[in-house]
Amino acid sequence: MIHQYKLGGYNIVLDVCSGSVHTVDDLAYDMIALYEQHTKEEVLRQITEKYGSQPEITAEDIAGCYDDITALKEQGKLFSPDTFEPIAGTLKQKTAGVVKALCLHIAHTCNLNCSYCFASQGKYHGDRAVMSFEVGKQALDFLVANSGTRHNLEVDFFGGEPLMNFQVVKDLVAYARSIEQESGKHFRFTLTTNGLLIDDDVIDFANRECSNVVLSLDGRKEIHDRYRVDYAGNGSWEKIVPKFQKLVEARGGKNYYMRGTFTHANPDFLEDIKVMLDLGFNELSMEPVVAAEGDPAALTEDDLPIVTEQYEKLAALMIQRRKEGKPFTFYHYMIDLTGGPCIYKRISGCGSGTEYMAVTPWGDLYPCHQFVGEEKFRLGDIWKGVNNTSVQDDFMACNVYAREECRTCWARLYCSGGCAANAYHATGSVRGVYEYGCKLFRKRMECAIMAEIDRQFSKSE
Repeated sequence: MIHQYKLGGYNIVLDVCSGSVHTVDDLAYDMIALYEQHTKEEVLRQITEKYGSQPEITAEDIAGCYDDITALKEQGKLFSPDTFEPIAGTLKQKTAGVVKALCLHIAHTCNLNCSYCFASQGKYHGDRAVMSFEVGKQALDFLVANSGTRHNLEVDFFGGEPLMNFQVVKDLVAYARSIEQESGKHFRFTLTTNGLLIDDDVIDFANRECSNVVLSLDGRKEIHDRYRVDYAGNGSWEKIVPKFQKLVEARGGKNYYMRGTFTHANPDFLEDIKVMLDLGFNELSMEPVVAAEGDPAALTEDDLPIVTEQYEKLAALMIQRRKEGKPFTFYHYMIDLTGGPCIYKRISGCGSGTEYMAVTPWGDLYPCHQFVGEEKFRLGDIWKGVNNTSVQDDFMACNVYAREECRTCWARLYCSGGCAANAYHATGSVRGVYEYGCKLFRKRMECAIMAEIDRQFSKSE
């Protein structure tokens, strides 16, 4: 299977199953489109009819192009067969029972009242609460005990707003460090925060202990303050931006993400990215809102062409700034065309409910943070482990081939089947397909591949 598209002045041909990416001239582009569905004679005839009148293209050029395509096919770089489906159902079985990451819901409460919050302002459809040290300690012990031979373990301090329970965060990190040597493990911590409670103590701690910090900023002041307000209805932009700038400067401008959310109010999210860049932030992410259909914040079909155009303009801006010596990173455009994720990751996805779980303040286990509060997805708890094996089996069976629609999608080995939570909330099944999200993902991948092609060409010049 191949995917062809034109973007940024490039004719791009992606061989889906080998991962090979080709940039070609118009002649090769058109010939590749015909190659599989026609005989050699038909291909040569149609291409000759189109290009034969151009004096710079000879019959030998056309025949040679056909031979080059044939050679690439024989080398497994074009029209390569899909050999992965037979192993898709067995890959996760090899790591069954092994947990590598936890999302600790250190605080089911928040000091902001964002109307688009999927977590119901941090309550997750339940009661406000904070995690005790004892529960957090047991969660870390659970992770160590269930991590098998894995050495590197990941823990994200999440909320609500985790800095509302900062002392427990610090105590848990200290405990984790104290058991690393004896357990043969190494913990990698991430902190996700809205920034209101950032101070020098938080900055010092984050720079010392957190390998990554995720900072919530929606871009333009008027956009950010539309949704990210306190309980009195006041916007938070003025309060948090200086704190974010101080933290990022202290981190040397690395190992953080400025994470924004775009909604129906700002499908032109590139303007928000430009504001973030002007504020001095260069590690960026803008995520489409997770909202129920009919929610005022939810993206609509009318927003789709605007958003896809924004992705293309974003790629062009990245190329422009890189050439000006002012590069920036956009999370969804990070792609490695020379290797990329292993086939396990490409087929199996994020590992929610199997390798990755969320822990509530009470110690309950859920497949990920977006399922917390939905009782039927409760997997068990950190004391007794997973006992809702039927739900875990559903997540174990989630792979790119478990969704019929994915089988014919050119982007399947990049998205790995997509987000199970988005699929569930859109279709009622973790094996469903959130088609709107698929459209956005495919456009992002086209733009990411094009931007990386341009970067590679620039390196070789």
